[in-house]
Amino acid sequence: MQPFLETTPAASIVFVITLILSFAALSAPALMDRLILHPYSLLRERRYYTLITSGFIHADAGHLLFNMLSFFFFAFALERIVGTAQFAITYLVSLALSDISTIVKHKDNPNYRSLGASGAIAAVIFSFIIYEPQTRISLFLIPIGVPAPIFAVLYVAYSYFSARRQYDNVNHEAHLFGAVSGVVLTLLLDPDAFAGFYTQVFG
Repeated sequence: MQPFLETTPAASIVFVITLILSFAALSAPALMDRLILHPYSLLRERRYYTLITSGFIHADAGHLLFNMLSFFFFAFALERIVGTAQFAITYLVSLALSDISTIVKHKDNPNYRSLGASGAIAAVIFSFIIYEPQTRISLFLIPIGVPAPIFAVLYVAYSYFSARRQYDNVNHEAHLFGAVSGVVLTLLLDPDAFAGFYTQVFG
């Protein structure tokens, strides 16, 4: 663990805190209720902190495993590329930004709740793609690697149409807005990143 703390302290801390809080919340409903994103009470009771805390808890072990695997493969690599400060800003700010549309959409629905790190992880993946567009990303349903830019297009298209249909309990809008947040924040924090992306993709 020490090498990770030395080279990627922000990703290491986020990873450990997410594991601890997720398992704690799964066994303590009161803690889960306190940390979860509940748009209805966020605005009425000013529970703004849940924009962040909801990203550190998960619905079940499967949800946690899927997100932490994605985090492990992309977050540590991204922090090594951009540095600790830029990684931390990208992750935490996108965690909040990814839920803005969800809050607006469900602000009057007392029954709606959302949790998980998916929005911030989408931001991390898309930021990573800007720096490493020649990477091939494997999907669970596709055993071979997909070129990163194509993966990005497929991800955005799937998230957009899934959000419109909303046939499951997944917050696809958070995924979509997280991806967009990752791109925007990367270009704001590192304006030269797009030039590097363009050069790698188009030569």
